[in-house]
Amino acid sequence: MFYVYVIESQEDRSLYIGYTADLKQRLKDHLDKKGGRTTRNKGSWRLIYYESYFDQKDALGREKFLKGGSARKYINKQLVNYLQNIQ
Repeated sequence: MFYVYVIESQEDRSLYIGYTADLKQRLKDHLDKKGGRTTRNKGSWRLIYYESYFDQKDALGREKFLKGGSARKYINKQLVNYLQNIQ
């Protein structure tokens, strides 16, 4: 299984979109500051959304889409209840 996920910084509420084959381990890495520079330099992270895929190419394509320009509209639509509750 392959996963595309969105985590939220508890420090400044910024979002990070990533891809992994092991979601539990990847989240642990982010929390242990073993992730990339973007996530390592911020406080704790919380998983707020994920999707699973059988095919790696599908997951990578989805990650690329979500990191692109129209992704914010999609994420806002998918997380409408969550985002309304934090404002």
